[in-house]
Amino acid sequence: MSLPTMTGVGRLTGDPELRFTQAGKAVASIPLAFNSRRLNQQTQQWEDGDVFYIRGTVWERLAENASETLSKGMEVLVSGDLRTERWEKDGQKHERPALLIRSIAPNLAYAVAQVSKDAQSQQQNGQGGQQRPPQNQQRAQGQTQRRSAPAPQDDPWAVDQATGYSDEPPF
Repeated sequence: MSLPTMTGVGRLTGDPELRFTQAGKAVASIPLAFNSRRLNQQTQQWEDGDVFYIRGTVWERLAENASETLSKGMEVLVSGDLRTERWEKDGQKHERPALLIRSIAPNLAYAVAQVSKDAQSQQQNGQGGQQRPPQNQQRAQGQTQRRSAPAPQDDPWAVDQATGYSDEPPF
């Protein structure tokens, strides 16, 4: 059975805290709050409802990128797996809900962002960090490139193979 997934809009209650494991993997804690706001019909004022606080955790490049990009008070779109953290301190057992964050980004309704790929992400495949072999090495490993049949002359979605685009609109 898999863990429940959560996707929502929350707000950072503190700056991300970046640290590194003994093995050198980056991990960041991101404290989040999710609340419900509603418009009071009598006063025409927005009122805060219940608040759900949770500690989010991100790993590797996502941890490094999040700690460079996000800060306390930012509204973010976040998605991840809910889980329970358990620990023992001074003989007492404790537990709390936690969120293993798979993706997180600032809400562009309240922020302006300039997106750029970091150097390491351009060289790696995803968060796991596995490097992609160069194209010619892929073919050497037995993978062949498929050749597609030429597009019909009357195909409105056809792309000029030489330039990579078409000047003609598809309608």
